[in-house]
Amino acid sequence: MANILILGAGSMGTAFSFPCSDNEHSVSIVGTHLENDFVDKINSTKKHPALDCEVKKNVKFFKFEKLKEEINKKIDLIVIAVVSKGVEWASNEISKVLKSNVPILILTKGLAINNNNYEVLAHKMERLLKKNGMKETNISAAGGPCLAKNLANKAHTAVVFANNDIKIAEKISKLVSTDYYHVSTSDDVVGVETCAAIKNIFSMAVGASQGLCDAKQSKEKNYLNTAAALMQESIYEMITFVEKLKGKKETVIGLAGIGDLYVSADGGRNSKMGEHLGQGMTFQEAKKTKMPNITVEGADLALEIGPKIKKDFDNKTLPLMISMIDTICEEKPLKINWKNFK
Repeated sequence: MANILILGAGSMGTAFSFPCSDNEHSVSIVGTHLENDFVDKINSTKKHPALDCEVKKNVKFFKFEKLKEEINKKIDLIVIAVVSKGVEWASNEISKVLKSNVPILILTKGLAINNNNYEVLAHKMERLLKKNGMKETNISAAGGPCLAKNLANKAHTAVVFANNDIKIAEKISKLVSTDYYHVSTSDDVVGVETCAAIKNIFSMAVGASQGLCDAKQSKEKNYLNTAAALMQESIYEMITFVEKLKGKKETVIGLAGIGDLYVSADGGRNSKMGEHLGQGMTFQEAKKTKMPNITVEGADLALEIGPKIKKDFDNKTLPLMISMIDTICEEKPLKINWKNFK
């Protein structure tokens, strides 16, 4: 039995506790400083509001003030389950209280820019921890299609854990794998994390397919050809982008790429934003009137890395990605450059 600490009491962090708990590990979930009231609610009702299910009895929820106390128990694995914007905060807070080199698994999906270079979140956390005085780090990244509600309901879920030292990823995999949570491993950290991030941009594009299909009758019944064309181009451009960052093509055509894109494009926040954009709304209009309090990861990512992508690539290389970036960053109506599709 292992002691596992999860930082972040949201849907994914809590859902991840289910396979950990089913393997009879001791699990502590510490909420962020913004989740104190949320943790109180969970502890009083014994249910997670977003997942709409009871939490496991051997999973304990704590407010952020308990982080130091919990992390300095004999912890075997730290799991990061905060939003992408919170990775810097999480790195700084962990570096204040962690006294030994405990393996870290990042569930958070995102991509950043550092010194005009693309930076996956595992590398960002490693850089920040070392900057704050930690000499040794051991960080793995999770990718692949995993909806929190599905996992909490123990639906068969296949994911991939990545570490440059694949033996470490395999060790963590054995720790949390169950008969419904199936974990494969990879040494392609850059590929896995890049796919996990950029698929959110492409899922908006596929989500726009109904509005983009231009069928003469009933778009609701005649958009699947359009969706398939957008899906194929998404995969092609994901391969182009991942290989540019020195990731592997094989990663894109696996769980971290096609698998995650399929789940995201079939429904969810990014796909829903794409639906609004496909209907002709601008991003800010759709955000304000349709999704005012909902985080759209693909849009946040486009705003962060969009300017650099437009410097590094042209419309012939990444026509779909750049169309989405123009729509998000420049408040332009969505217009797809079909003639440049491969």
